[in-house]
Amino acid sequence: MSKIHLQRPHVLGLDGARQAVQRVADEMTAKYGLQCEWAGDVLSFSRAGVSGTLAVAEAEILLEAELGVLLSAFRPRIEEQLQKNFDHYFS
Repeated sequence: MSKIHLQRPHVLGLDGARQAVQRVADEMTAKYGLQCEWAGDVLSFSRAGVSGTLAVAEAEILLEAELGVLLSAFRPRIEEQLQKNFDHYFS
């Protein structure tokens, strides 16, 4: 198993960041079939080969993900795409 940890400051405020995370979740659900569920300010997500959380705070977001064996081989590419998405949604 391979883990991904990304932490990013933002200036969107809590509500703005939650809305941005929801947009990301909606896209990931449509594109990759992720199952997503909110518990407070933490979005949990999962599908075959990946699971994790995206925690939203007033001034930062924190992604913790665990990749299964098959997706572990693509970790660098996945992290690169996540960085681009974070730049797009949280800058």
